[in-house]
Order: sequence, then structure tokens, then C-alpha cells
Amino acid sequence: MNKDKIKQNIKNLGPGIITGGAGDDPAGILTYTIVGATTGFSQLWLMLLSTPMMIAVQDTAAKLALITGKSLPEILNTYYSKKITYLIVLSLAIANILTIGADLEAIATIFEIITGIKSIYLLIPITLLIAYLVIFKAYKTVKKVLIILTSLLAVYIISAVLAKPDLKQLLINTFIPHIKPDLAFILAALGLLGTTISPYMIFWQASEEKEEHATVSQAKIMEADTAMGMIYSNIIAYAIIVSSAVMLFGHKEIQTIADAALALKPAAGEYAFLLFSIGVIVSGFLAIPVLAGSTAYAVADTFGWREGMDNKVSDAKGFYLIFLGSLLVGDLINLSGISAVDALYYSQIFDGMLLPILSGLLFILGNNKKILGKYINTKFNNIFLIITFTISFTTTVLMLFNLIQKFFFL
Repeated sequence: MNKDKIKQNIKNLGPGIITGGAGDDPAGILTYTIVGATTGFSQLWLMLLSTPMMIAVQDTAAKLALITGKSLPEILNTYYSKKITYLIVLSLAIANILTIGADLEAIATIFEIITGIKSIYLLIPITLLIAYLVIFKAYKTVKKVLIILTSLLAVYIISAVLAKPDLKQLLINTFIPHIKPDLAFILAALGLLGTTISPYMIFWQASEEKEEHATVSQAKIMEADTAMGMIYSNIIAYAIIVSSAVMLFGHKEIQTIADAALALKPAAGEYAFLLFSIGVIVSGFLAIPVLAGSTAYAVADTFGWREGMDNKVSDAKGFYLIFLGSLLVGDLINLSGISAVDALYYSQIFDGMLLPILSGLLFILGNNKKILGKYINTKFNNIFLIITFTISFTTTVLMLFNLIQKFFFL
């Protein structure tokens, strides 16, 4: 392969890497922190297993968009009932807006710790900055900014190294499954799956592959981009769980964003706190446009509105209205007094409950020859989509069973 072709292939990378980085948003960071703080190293094996699961889910979604030139809502509207589309998009919007609100508060809280300015006064400026970046800049500029921000999330790998984990315990828990039937473990597992294989990531990457206007001949590049993005995302997530397990497991309960950040100070000093803070701010500015964007794409495509970041506001009013509305409703959630930690953590559990529906749907779509023709799913994708469905469905059932049992017998 000549140098010019290699350079062009590198330029074509983007949606998969951005999507992977966006998966480690403040909601993800807090969820992984809580997983480490409450279960120690015991769910690292699930983090390892979720990597090929994540690749299979995202690759199937991206391939559907690449081959058909349609987003997931457009595909569902074309081949299936619109009622299914409405239900899935509504669930996506609820989870996304909850996460947007919590992510905005997470960024504002970190700035409050650093500057002393109350977080409530920082919400609107942060929201306006994010809105300006997306609404008044071309998509290609936004893409470059997002990729740069994604690379900065590597600070969490440094944080894990500074934590000095026990390597023997690390390896045992990574490669040998440890399962506990109690509610705390199940909730942590469902939250981990929900934030690792998030519904908004599925919809966002499919929409971005469509936005890229890629051709079938670029399928291999898309697959590489997706795999790189998902592996990178899970390395970061793994590092967060490791560092929080070392520093917080058995020592401190996480009740606020400030708890998660400030708990690192006595354990690893100012540098660890600085790394945590940089990670939250960077991941928030990366993920919030993706969250709002995936909502806007999904709603616009459901109702056949013009959409896309390359369009001017006047040409895609509905798309940008949903985008901005998602951000503003997120701000209202913060003003309502709902706990940011609760909104972050339980929105990810809700995402986990949506995962069996979405993975089952992707399995059906990915093996439909009327839609994909000869490009139907590979055995790898099918195997790990089935594993994703089985684990997420079983975990959801166990959680509901435990909650019902706790409600009626306590």
C-alpha cells in the first residue's frame, strides 16, 4: 500500500474512534468509579468480555448505515413498524437527556472545585460553548476537535499506573470470572454494560457513518476504525476501574461528583486529582455533543426531517432544535435538584436494560439479506451479539427479581 493511500485511510478514521471515546463520558467515568469502589477488581473480567461484545454491536450498526446509506431509525421505518421506532427513540431520548444533565453538572462541579465558583453559575456558559461548537462550526471542524479530545482521555491510563495495583490480583480478576448474586453486584454489572455498550453510541456511530458518505469499498476501514475505537474506549474504562478499586474500595462511598474527585487527593495526591479532573472535563465536552447529536439524529430521521452537522441551522431547524433542546432540558434537570450521581449511575443501568432489546434488534437487522445482501453479519458479530443479548437479558431479569424480592420481603 503506497503512502498516499495510507494517509487517506488515516483521514477516513473518525466515527469509531469518536464513538469509543464518547463512551467514557462523565457518566461512564462515575459508573466505572462506582464499580471499582463497590466491587473492587471483581468485574474486570466483564470489562474484558465486553470488548468483543462492544465491537460486534458497533460494527453491525456501522455496517448497516454504510451499506444502506440510512440511519437506524430510517432502516426501522423502512422495514419494520414505526411504533417500534418511536418506542426505541423515546427510550433513547430519555436516557440521553438524563445523561446530558448529569454530564453537564459533572463538568460544572469539577470547575467549582477548581475555581470556587458555584456550579449552578457555570452550567449555562458550558452549555452555550458546546452548542456554539456544534451549531456554528462545520462538521469536519467538529470531527477534528472530537478526535483531539478523545486522545486526551489517555490520562486515565496514567492514573491507573500511579495507583500501583497488585498485578497478581489484577490478572486473576481479569481472566477468571467472579460472580456474586447480590443486588449491588448485579446493579454494578448492568451499569457497566449500559455505559460500555451505550444505546446512544449505537445510534451516533450509525448516523456518523451515514454523514461520512462512505462507500462499500471503505468497509474494511470502517471495521478497523470501529475496532480501534472500542478497544481504546475499554482500555480507558479498565484503567478507571483499576485506579478506583485501589484507591476507594472499602474506604469511601461515592455520593457526589465531588466525592469521586476529592477521594483521590489523599490516596494519590494532587496529580491523581488533576488527572481525574482533566478526564471529566475532556470526556464531558466530547460526550455531550454526541449525546445531544445522537438524540437529534434519531428524532429527525424518525420523522423524516433534514439533519446533519454540515447543514446550516436554517436548513435543518428541527435537527438543531432537538440538539439545543436536549442540552437545555439537561440544564433543567440540574436545576430540579435531582442528584447528579443518581442521574449518572441509574441512567447507565437504564441503558443496560435497553441493551438486550437493541442487541437482539441488531442481530435481526444484521442477518437480513433484504437489507444487507451479501454483507450480512460475520460469525464473530453474530456470536458476540448473542452473548451480549444473553448476558444483558439475564442481568436485567436478575436485577428485577432482586428488586421485587427486596420490595415484598423487607
